[in-house]
Amino acid sequence: MLKNKKYPKALMLSMAVSAASLGLSLGAYADQYSDAAKKWVSEEFETSTLSQAEQLKEMAWFTEAAEQFRGMEINVVSETIATHEYESNVLAKAFAEITGIKVTHNLIQEGDVIEKLQTQMQSGRNIYDAYVNDSDLVGTHWRYGKVVSISDMMAGDGKSVTNPMLDLDDFIGLDFTTAPDGKIYQLPDQQFANLYWFRADWFEREDLRKQFKDIYGYELGVPVNWSAYEDIAEFFTVSVKEIDGQHVYGHMDYGKKDPSLGWRFTDAWFSMAGAGDKGLPNGMPVDEWGIRVEECHPVGSSVTRGGATNGPAAVYATEKYVDWLRKYAPPEAQGMTFSEAGPVPAQGNIAQQIFWYTAFTSSMTEKGLPVVNEDGTPKWRMAPSPHGPYWEEGMKLGYQDVGSWTFLDSTPKKRRLAAWLYAQFTVAKTVSLEKTLVGLTPIRESDINSQAMTDAAPMLGGLVEFYRSPDRVNWSPTGTNVPDYPKLAQLWWQYIAQAASGERTPQQALDGLAEAQDKVMMRLERASVMATCGPKLNEPREASYWFNQPGAPKAKIANEKPQGETVPYKDLLKRWEGARKE
Repeated sequence: MLKNKKYPKALMLSMAVSAASLGLSLGAYADQYSDAAKKWVSEEFETSTLSQAEQLKEMAWFTEAAEQFRGMEINVVSETIATHEYESNVLAKAFAEITGIKVTHNLIQEGDVIEKLQTQMQSGRNIYDAYVNDSDLVGTHWRYGKVVSISDMMAGDGKSVTNPMLDLDDFIGLDFTTAPDGKIYQLPDQQFANLYWFRADWFEREDLRKQFKDIYGYELGVPVNWSAYEDIAEFFTVSVKEIDGQHVYGHMDYGKKDPSLGWRFTDAWFSMAGAGDKGLPNGMPVDEWGIRVEECHPVGSSVTRGGATNGPAAVYATEKYVDWLRKYAPPEAQGMTFSEAGPVPAQGNIAQQIFWYTAFTSSMTEKGLPVVNEDGTPKWRMAPSPHGPYWEEGMKLGYQDVGSWTFLDSTPKKRRLAAWLYAQFTVAKTVSLEKTLVGLTPIRESDINSQAMTDAAPMLGGLVEFYRSPDRVNWSPTGTNVPDYPKLAQLWWQYIAQAASGERTPQQALDGLAEAQDKVMMRLERASVMATCGPKLNEPREASYWFNQPGAPKAKIANEKPQGETVPYKDLLKRWEGARKE
């Protein structure tokens, strides 16, 4: 983590409980919570876009709004990442001392979060009072009608406990949590993108630059297209082979049959190749999963139904995944999961990675690592992902994870509103910049543009520059075309594993995946379980019919490897900076 400070002594106290047990007067209560707010603001939340007076005003509002819930204990859950660890270890305790509401913020694996969420949605039994759940499920939440929309809550029973300083316009991820009905269904809590990562120090070496240009005829730099990425992967793996006595590789990935292999693809791999349609934040009518939607109804993912899950662009993307993993990544990568492969680039023998999450930033900046300079600055940089030959201007270019507060209608009203207060606390301007510096998962425009982030930028390898850039909008989560994320997502890793292992060709694996997705959607259609906009599958037609229609699915192109194209990283930064000033 960027920050490594000791938590304040206030964490050892339980002032709210003590005050209640002693039966203190209202005046003492006020002093108690006010004193707690002052302590937290001065000792833990000193870095904020608000003045200290504004912070104390916001905290006073939380104290007052929480009066009706004082003494309650609520339970919330999220996946285990640094940002949520900070919330669980620090913000939950601060909230308890400032409001008198005790919060147990549970940390479990992402798959377990979805499982608990599904169980509560299906059974109606309250398991958690709130979930930090990826916005990838927004299509699920909107269609099933089991989630209380944030818009409705703010205008309805939660109006009196909605922070007047919340400033929704300041959130950078609201487009991703808004359904076609115009309502916000989830409140963004953390965000990180899937970008291109590379060893900037190696890319700047004159001997390597000359060698690359002699072989490929153009400059070594940030790849703009997949042709260049492939050339660079081959160059470091086959031609360079060794740097400073260490065997090096031009690519890193993972291929073990594991649920994380599904994320590797559903997190917008096909969109990077260009499989879907134009449109932001997601392609319409065909999205990056290859699912076609007509009049809000999913109508199919197979090419024969107008989808693109098994179309030429998706097959190309899968072929490249398999080829690069086998040819240019360390041999052990084929047997790794996402979590096992994540730390490998930090070990110092990887030249680039096309599919790299910015959530790894904090772990890649620790002093002493082979990829960090003695002064603590990184030897690596992050940049926009290169695109495949089917990609067109106006399409999304990659994935952005948006973990968001989600509230179910099966949660008793009082518990839900108390949890709504806690959710707002974790994203309040008083605490959000401090949380961003710890977890490096920014959610607010004001935090991104703060002086604190400018000061941190040299240590973060391009993270700040990316989030300040106009390119940021091209990275988005799974959109609303996906009608039931949990049911459909579990299909992906099983079929992609067939291609990764060589059991089936990429075309065969994707044919199976598309058919399996259509069967799930067909069952959903027959069961009529969705409150709105459920699937209505198209009847199959010849693939040629759909290839002759505008947009996706797209027919196979003759040249899937055009000339490689790169750009100097410094020119990229200049373009971003120039766009910000316009």
